[in-house]
Amino acid sequence: MTKKPLASLSLDLDNKWSYLKTHGHKSWASFPTYLPVVVPRVLRFLKERGLTITFFVVGQDAARDENHEAIASLAAAGHEIGNHSFHHEPWLHLYSEEEINAELERAEESIERVTGIRTQAFRGPGYSLSAAVLRVLHRRSYRFDASTFPTYLGPLARAYYFMTAKLDEEEKKRRSILFGTMKDGLRPVKPFRWQLEVGSVLEIPVTTMPGLKTPIHFSYLVYLSTFSRRLARSYFGNALRLCRLTCTQPSLLLHPLDVLGGDDTSDLGFFPGMRLPHERKLEIMSDLVGLLTERFGVLPMGQFADRLDDSVLPVREPRFAPVAFPRAAAESAPETVEAS
Repeated sequence: MTKKPLASLSLDLDNKWSYLKTHGHKSWASFPTYLPVVVPRVLRFLKERGLTITFFVVGQDAARDENHEAIASLAAAGHEIGNHSFHHEPWLHLYSEEEINAELERAEESIERVTGIRTQAFRGPGYSLSAAVLRVLHRRSYRFDASTFPTYLGPLARAYYFMTAKLDEEEKKRRSILFGTMKDGLRPVKPFRWQLEVGSVLEIPVTTMPGLKTPIHFSYLVYLSTFSRRLARSYFGNALRLCRLTCTQPSLLLHPLDVLGGDDTSDLGFFPGMRLPHERKLEIMSDLVGLLTERFGVLPMGQFADRLDDSVLPVREPRFAPVAFPRAAAESAPETVEAS
C-alpha cells in the first residue's frame, strides 16, 4: 500500500425505486428494492479483492424493514457508511436550508438505527450541491463532502436524461440544472476546501480525466464496454496513467447497476449498459478494478481523507448556478414510507 499512490473508492447505493422516481415512473411509489440481490453480490466482489470502501446509503432505504439486513451487512463487513440524503432527490439544490437540515438529520437517524454508525460523509444525489448544503454539512460536523463531479458533459447527461425520462415540459424546466453546467468542468479534480463564512468543508470530488474532464467512473466504463471492452480498458488505463503523471489521487465511484444486469431486472432498460447480463458486467468490473488496484492503493474515503495534507489544499468559494425555480414550485412534499 505504501509503495503505491493512493485512491479512494465509494459506491452510491441508489435503489431501484430511486431510479424509477427520478425518471418519472409511477411504479417507484411502492419502493421496489434490489438491495437484497445487489449488496451480497457487491460484498462478495469486494471481499475477493480485499477491498474496503465507502457506501453512501439512502435514508429511505434504511427506514424500510426489507432492506435492514442488506444495509446492516455493509457495516458488519467493515465498510464506511456515508449519507446519500433521505429521499434521494437530485434536485436537493432546490431545497431550503431548513429542508436540507431535516433531510440529512432524518437520513442520519435512519442509517444509525440499522448500522450503529453516525454518518460523517455526504454525497448529494445526482451530484446535487449548493452553498446551503455546505453550510448544513459544516453545522452538522461532517468530515467531508463528495458531491462535485468536475466535467463539461453535465448538459449532455441532462439531455439524455430528458430523452429517457417520462417528464412534461414544466418538470424539465424545474430540473434545468440537474447534473450541472459547463462551468462545473472548471472545478478541480483534486481535493480542496470550500470556504464558508463560518468555516470550511473538505471536498473530495468524483475524479474525472485530468485535463479533459471526461468521466472515468465505472458506470461510464461499463457503457464504453458495450462498444468495445478493449476501448474501455485502454481509456481507463490512460486515465489512471494521467492521474499518476499529474499526482492526482483518484476518487472513483461505483453504482449498483455496475453489477446488476438485464437478467436481474427488466424495467431499468433506460440506463446504458442494462442489456448486459450481470455475469458479463462482473467480468468487466473485475478487469477494470484490477487495473485500479495494480496501480493504486485503494482506501475508503474516510481513510483517504485522513492521509490528505490539509495545509496544502486549495480553497474555493462556494459559487453555484442561480436557481430559477424555488423548490416549493418544483416538487410536492416528498413522499415517505417509514419502517413498520
